[in-house]
Amino acid sequence: MAGPQCCANPPALNPNSGEGTVKEFGGLLSYITGSLDSKAAILLVSDVFGFEAPNLRKLADKIAAAGYYVVVPEFMHGDPYDPDNTERPVLVWIKDHGVDKGFEEAKPIVSAIKSKGFSTIGAAGFCWGGKVVVELAKSGYIQAAVLCHPGLVTIDDFKEVKAPIAVLGAEIDEYSPPELLEQFEGVLSVEGYVKIFPGVIHGWTVRYDVEDKKAVEAAEEAHQDMLDWFAKYVK
Repeated sequence: MAGPQCCANPPALNPNSGEGTVKEFGGLLSYITGSLDSKAAILLVSDVFGFEAPNLRKLADKIAAAGYYVVVPEFMHGDPYDPDNTERPVLVWIKDHGVDKGFEEAKPIVSAIKSKGFSTIGAAGFCWGGKVVVELAKSGYIQAAVLCHPGLVTIDDFKEVKAPIAVLGAEIDEYSPPELLEQFEGVLSVEGYVKIFPGVIHGWTVRYDVEDKKAVEAAEEAHQDMLDWFAKYVK
């Protein structure tokens, strides 16, 4: 999770991107999109680059358009990883942004979503966020999970997952290689699957080049898989 591939292709962050709004929610600044009259809610947990990534917000808007209330919290507290800051490499940066802290901060977010009247919540995590979502799925906080090129997740984690879970992995991923992800499926005690996308690299679902047709197609296929999973289990 913490290395060159994890942090490759950093997005050009834009606080004004997306169709939703940014406001305090459950103790964290959050990007919120979709109607409170939606059928269910989805929590998106970002990678190390945080909630201002335009492709992430575009995905949140796509999920909202499918009929969900979507919350994308700012777990990075205004301090997303900056690959240009050579004095603070990711292994130093991560000390201030541990996934255990992310999990603890996600709990009041889930409570805030429930306070809006939603009893069914799905969650998707990307890289760093994948571990946070796994912890939520292990602890009964969510009803369905999707992991996109997850980081820091172990086989032992998957033995404890209590919610239906889909794992969308990259063929080229040194942190979550296909050989590891395929082992996850074998230890699940709940519904789930692992799908490996050929020819793509870690981060491809949200850090793709919008001008690269093949990259966009691969990302959109993953996005549709995510929507299909939520349609099945988040009702």
